[in-house]
Amino acid sequence: MDYTHLSEFAVRPGALTLWRAELAAGAAWVTDERPFTSVHVRHCRDTDATDPRPGRGRWIGTIFEMDAPFDAAHWSETVRLWHARHEGLRTTLASCGDTELASYRDTEPERLICAAADVTVAAEPVPDVTESRHINEYLTDALELRLSPLRWPHCLLATVEHAETADFTVLVAADHSVMDAYSQAIVILELRALYAAVAQGEPVRESPTFGSSADFAQWERSMAAALTPECEPVRYWRRFLDGSGGMLPRFEPAITASSTAVSHRPQESVSRKLLSLTDLERVEQAVTERGHRLSVAVFTALAIAYRRTFGYISLRAIMPIATRPDLRWLESMGWFVNVVPIDITLAPDLDVDSALETTRTTLRRSKVANDATWTRVLELLGCTDRPRFGVSFLDIRVLPDYELVESLRGHTLRAESYSGDEVFFWIVRAADGLRLSTRFPASFPAVEMDRFLAEFTRAMLEFAHAPQPKVGIGPAIPSATQVLRGEGDTAVDPGSAPLAPARV
Repeated sequence: MDYTHLSEFAVRPGALTLWRAELAAGAAWVTDERPFTSVHVRHCRDTDATDPRPGRGRWIGTIFEMDAPFDAAHWSETVRLWHARHEGLRTTLASCGDTELASYRDTEPERLICAAADVTVAAEPVPDVTESRHINEYLTDALELRLSPLRWPHCLLATVEHAETADFTVLVAADHSVMDAYSQAIVILELRALYAAVAQGEPVRESPTFGSSADFAQWERSMAAALTPECEPVRYWRRFLDGSGGMLPRFEPAITASSTAVSHRPQESVSRKLLSLTDLERVEQAVTERGHRLSVAVFTALAIAYRRTFGYISLRAIMPIATRPDLRWLESMGWFVNVVPIDITLAPDLDVDSALETTRTTLRRSKVANDATWTRVLELLGCTDRPRFGVSFLDIRVLPDYELVESLRGHTLRAESYSGDEVFFWIVRAADGLRLSTRFPASFPAVEMDRFLAEFTRAMLEFAHAPQPKVGIGPAIPSATQVLRGEGDTAVDPGSAPLAPARV
């Protein structure tokens, strides 16, 4: 599953329709005392309510092809049921439509919720837009104009009906406040199952795993409030920041004297397969025989490539992790993400076994910060910096029916970024090999990024060819539950690095 821009997905021609949630006539929003998550509040405070394009560089989403005939009534009911199921999609902020409100910098946003029965769905046919390029351009423009954390609905869907093949393409796009990378990955099968149930007149599946994101926010804020300057997670972060003068790490080769937070040019974007399935399986076998998981090999190879390409001794970055601490949130739509710091410093000789063990130790130590809300930690440490360099890894095999998702052309999407100093990598163990997506400043030479990716690929292949030590077989691939609970060598957010305000 690639993580790309909408412009990189070839939408087949067809009849375009937008779908949005609305509040039913006579219905009203109700105040809810549960707070928003810390990162949600920061996201809102960093949003200018007067910005005519609040979604520019900020929305995320998913696109796939539904393997069923299109029926407008069935799809409308599917969208309604989806909003009814997830409380986070029926949540907004008080006064979020007030254009005079510049931000929530000095106040705590008030949560408003509408009842599941009060959601209706409106269709917006776009009859004059039918060709692939025009569909992409129209949707990109619409999402930049209409998606905002300050204005409901925070999610917009689109369908493209393909009459010649009797199926249709589905786009789900949202402001980051109501969707994270794991949500992006699981929404495909959820909407497919809902649509099938509606079409067949069957009851939709109920499950305790569709927990409320508002309940999660309450849990997260209580955990954040318990942090102190001397607790172990905060001390771990302090030691990390002390290594870079109190600032969050950068992808140093991309930082120059002229680097700025915002660029008028969109960032460069790369999405490619680096290893074939055959080569990747050789690597997996080799690192498993050394007692490690693929995630350890990936981060080790990144550190090796960083040194070989640019000469830096340490790879210092932030790593997104999934924070769904209980199974009740396993299938929820929302923003369930924290970040932890990683500092991988390998020995000069880059011995394979030593390097892998160093990385595993680093990743395991980082777990002390798993439940420590990063925004609150930075507040306690007086750090006002923002994430600029992040790495995320996903083994897609932990996701249910991942092969079916691939057959539906499932892609997770990110808006084009205009940052002048951010670099992020998303690495996926896909069904057909190892895939990598990255975005980086337009001022950073693409040839330099190509050199880095080539060295990363080379380092991965070296794991398969190095002499094997005499050790037992290592652990198996972790389950989705293990990933979400933070078990195993590392617990990364599946598919992406969804942070605010970096909008990765």
